[in-house]
Amino acid sequence: MASPSCGDVPQELWRAAASAPRMLDELQYNFADGPCLRACRDITQVYIPDFETDNTWPEYNKIVTEHGIRSVLAVPFPLSDDAATAGLNLYSEHPNAFDQAAVQRANDYVEQASKGLRLAVLIAEHSQTAANLRAAMESRTVIDVATGIIIAQNRCTQEEAIELIKKASSNRNVKLRVVAQAIVESAGGGNVQTYFK
Repeated sequence: MASPSCGDVPQELWRAAASAPRMLDELQYNFADGPCLRACRDITQVYIPDFETDNTWPEYNKIVTEHGIRSVLAVPFPLSDDAATAGLNLYSEHPNAFDQAAVQRANDYVEQASKGLRLAVLIAEHSQTAANLRAAMESRTVIDVATGIIIAQNRCTQEEAIELIKKASSNRNVKLRVVAQAIVESAGGGNVQTYFK
């Protein structure tokens, strides 16, 4: 469903037309199936020429036609080798709305957009990995400092010191890092920071 121009359509109708595709997409989640979900799950294009004559999803089709939608083209965005977690849904108020040229344009668009989406997903994954590594190193630093304090105070081995921290963590049911920070603070060490260059 194309968004109408704001200049010649009343604002209320423009908002209703813009929100219809979102509502139809959310409806698929309620049924746990539908054109876009099927396209993403099976990584295949789904085209319903006319919801009135189609019985792939009878309940979904009934609600869709009640909202004036007659056809849909759902094209998955392949974001990795084994999954598609995004899809392009094109709705129309007319039956048989998407001819071969329209289907080709949709596929071309998805192919180009997929490149950008894959890059965005890759960047997000790398950012998350970096954040996880940073958090792990920060935890490790305070645990190492606490271990050193215990070694100095108790004249024990590193292994014994770590075991003491683990036991305290388990007995208090708190994270290792929290116990280690408490040990550092009790020794007057204050807040431990990890320095990255």
